[in-house]
Amino acid sequence: MPSDPRDFSRTADFLIGIDSDGCVFDTMEVKHKECFIPNIIEYLGLAALCRPAREVAEFLNLYSKWRGTNRFPGLTLTLDVLAERPEVARRGIVLPELAGLRDWLTRETRLGNPALTAEVERTGDPDLKLALDWSLAVNRSIDRIVKNVPPFPLVRESLAAMQGKADILVVSATPNEALEREWAEHDLRGHVALIAGQEAGSKKEVLTLANGGRYALDHVLMIGDAPGDLAAAQANGVLFYPIEPGFEDESWQRFHDEALPRFFGGDFAGPYMAERVERFLGLLPEVPPWK
Repeated sequence: MPSDPRDFSRTADFLIGIDSDGCVFDTMEVKHKECFIPNIIEYLGLAALCRPAREVAEFLNLYSKWRGTNRFPGLTLTLDVLAERPEVARRGIVLPELAGLRDWLTRETRLGNPALTAEVERTGDPDLKLALDWSLAVNRSIDRIVKNVPPFPLVRESLAAMQGKADILVVSATPNEALEREWAEHDLRGHVALIAGQEAGSKKEVLTLANGGRYALDHVLMIGDAPGDLAAAQANGVLFYPIEPGFEDESWQRFHDEALPRFFGGDFAGPYMAERVERFLGLLPEVPPWK
């Protein structure tokens, strides 16, 4: 199965992109709380700030408008917001700056381990090496911990209802290896024509390359659970259906029964989509609870 959107071929009149973590699989909480955050605390030396670091990372990555951010900008954002917490100054703790990682983020769009590994080998930058070591540790934790997490109810039925009518691709910031494993584990891989993880580029780039001007814009739909999924759809001028955090089962029920028929019938854009997006954005605040 191809993983590069440039290798994608049109076979239907409609195109549907689907995020994976938190959208198809209920894996966001376990991955961040049990895999990402413990490794942030270990690799960045934040044991003395365990509680506030956890609060910051959980809010940003799960419960805020930054939900679904790629792991590397998410790491620097966590440090930036953590630096504002009074516990840091009171305890006299100096947080890592990760200047090398921040610089890399300004000039790279394929924010995955392969691109980061190449940059570490090219530059020997210690910040990039630390970020890579952390990222690899996160992947090892996910491999060890995240198993037997089935798709949300009606995901399988929704994918079946798309067959023959739409070309389907996975558009995710998760590494390809994990996506391939998770979609294959639950017998969903055969439903999609392309699995494009973080190595393929940003979600905006993947949608752009997969569409390539071959589909009418109102025949392209992105399904996601994070504002970044919405932003990717908006940047491409295509439609968006939100899987609402905390209401995933209800969201897939509505999609299967209501939204997908509307999409294929040309009655999805406009007030219907606007109402869904407004409710979705209202679930993900910008201001953290400690403020």
